[in-house]
Amino acid sequence: MDNIKLKIITPERITYESDGINQATLPVSDGEVTILPNHRSYIASLKPGEVILKKDGEEIDLAISGGFIEFHDNELVVLADEAERAEEIDLEKAEEAKKRAEDIKNKVISTDEAEYARVAAALEKELAKIKVAKKYLRRRGL
Repeated sequence: MDNIKLKIITPERITYESDGINQATLPVSDGEVTILPNHRSYIASLKPGEVILKKDGEEIDLAISGGFIEFHDNELVVLADEAERAEEIDLEKAEEAKKRAEDIKNKVISTDEAEYARVAAALEKELAKIKVAKKYLRRRGL
């Protein structure tokens, strides 16, 4: 069976790299896409959300805040603004950041659209982190 060669890259580091991914599900601007081996060539922009990778029956979760993907010849490259593996996410800090973003969002409703969009994007990013971290902790029985 064919596998996917995957590399998830942020400006700071390579967050994840593998030659043996069986499938990758990613949050794209139009919804969600699942890439399987031998998928047609594909390019898309990413939105904040959860990335689910399947490798030999194991599920690997990451939170991503946006970027782009390119898939060609069983190679998937993810250029992400930010990406964190589930085990790297500090749930307490993500919850605090979410609360701060919600507070700011409630205060800036009457301000300009650009500021509101910035705060809404920060909130969406933190919600993705929280979702991934909670799923990881549930799976580990914590």
